[in-house]
Amino acid sequence: MPPWAEIDTVLLDMDGTLIDLHFDNHLWNVVVPERYAEREQMDSPRAVELLYRDMLASKATLDFYDLDYWTRRTGLDIDAIHTELSTLIRYRPAAPAFAAAVRAAGKRLVLATNAHPRSVAVKHAAIGLLDCLDACYSSHELGAPKEDARYWQQLAQRLSGGYQPARTLLIDDNDVVLAAAQRAGIGHLLCIAQPDSTGAARTDLPFEAVYDFAEIMP
Repeated sequence: MPPWAEIDTVLLDMDGTLIDLHFDNHLWNVVVPERYAEREQMDSPRAVELLYRDMLASKATLDFYDLDYWTRRTGLDIDAIHTELSTLIRYRPAAPAFAAAVRAAGKRLVLATNAHPRSVAVKHAAIGLLDCLDACYSSHELGAPKEDARYWQQLAQRLSGGYQPARTLLIDDNDVVLAAAQRAGIGHLLCIAQPDSTGAARTDLPFEAVYDFAEIMP
């Protein structure tokens, strides 16, 4: 349980934290390779191989999370695919109740995401995501991904009004991001054990993990 009396600000990741990662996994790991294979007239394993190679090369950069980059790379309308699959967008267990409880307890609640703003917009349109938050800061707006120290420097400048990293909780499904936040002085860190409801829970995480937001209600 987080030490709520020592926390003023809660930073929440979006995909795999507030939102079930099944949507993104299905989009990027299944639908995009299938459409790319069809467009390029190649077999699906070859399409997966090529796209996975490029994803590895761009990992932890803004390109990795950039819808425009992947539209150029694949020749597909990535925005349209997001909208087409939007019925798959779901909150993770107890996420809305947790968000409401955090704000009711007087904590500032902020979405800190690597997702492109247009991806955030699709998810907001599907489930009203931004309505339960005080603010949203995308890495594309801050000029660096969350894996980069510059994201946290820029975020600290935006979060004025007495923001103290030591009195901040970050919940994220990416342990590399959590490590970067720890180096930036974020005082409280939690990882999501099962970002994708259709996948297995992870047990070898380097940070304390939570399965369900109901476990950590303030």
